[in-house]
Amino acid sequence: MTQASISDPAVAAHSAPPDANRGFRLPTHWLGVAPFFIFALMFLILPTLYLVVGAFQNNEGQFTLDNITQLFRDASIRDAYRASIKISFWSAILGALAGLAIAIAIVRGGLPGWVRSATMTFSGVASNFAGVPLAFAYLATLGRLGLVTVLLRDVFDINIYAMGFNFLTTWGLVAVYLFFQIPLMVVIITPAIDGLKREWGEAAATLGATQVQYWRMVVIPVLWPSFLGTVILLFANSFGAIATAYAFAGPSLNIVPIKLYAQIRGDVLHNPHLGYALAFGMIFITGLANIFYIWFRTRSERWLK
Repeated sequence: MTQASISDPAVAAHSAPPDANRGFRLPTHWLGVAPFFIFALMFLILPTLYLVVGAFQNNEGQFTLDNITQLFRDASIRDAYRASIKISFWSAILGALAGLAIAIAIVRGGLPGWVRSATMTFSGVASNFAGVPLAFAYLATLGRLGLVTVLLRDVFDINIYAMGFNFLTTWGLVAVYLFFQIPLMVVIITPAIDGLKREWGEAAATLGATQVQYWRMVVIPVLWPSFLGTVILLFANSFGAIATAYAFAGPSLNIVPIKLYAQIRGDVLHNPHLGYALAFGMIFITGLANIFYIWFRTRSERWLK
């Protein structure tokens, strides 16, 4: 009596039922990410499309470019964009440089391990600390009767407000934004510094390179894409910030997020579609910044793998 082998096509076909007999199966493996896609569609994609379409329409629903061109013709809107870009640029540059120095110190500075843990924990919290709490913290510290202001005045005879310091100026707002820009830089750039391989330094030392040459010819070129990408991300983060600036100055400060907020609440531009165009300009700038960030991050990951 011969035994049937499982390699026999007839037996294999009998033991393995065809796909047609399996019936319909629900794609249950998508259930975990379904809430994310629904949330993104309802609160990000559809509202963005609504704003973009509205920016190119007039009150009668007809296609027009007047709303976009008015962004360049209206002096108040031009000044708002100019002020927002200036604040975002300087807060991103200064925050990136300070955050990079802190990240290098805690990763490669030979400090105790608890210093890095404490710094990363604080940075994770401070990078999301904004709005009214941040405004109150700064007023309690550097306000006209703030702790640091009084100490400087009474102990060191330095009156920062007599010297022209003011939160409601461009540089005053940059100083406030640095509180969450620096920690965000620390959180983002630390993994890139961790990716610097110890073998690179050993190889450079073996070849006779000094520390300056090693940093100039190895470290800086490797970290440069990550640094630029993070600067762009900090720019976008600052450009869209409104809660902190509004808590300090209310509607009196002429930056794009506050102007858009005032338009949403009271139609101060007397044209809702011009408000859509104002939002479209913000979406375009922040979207372009994020595209460059992704591009630079991809280049840096190629080196750090």
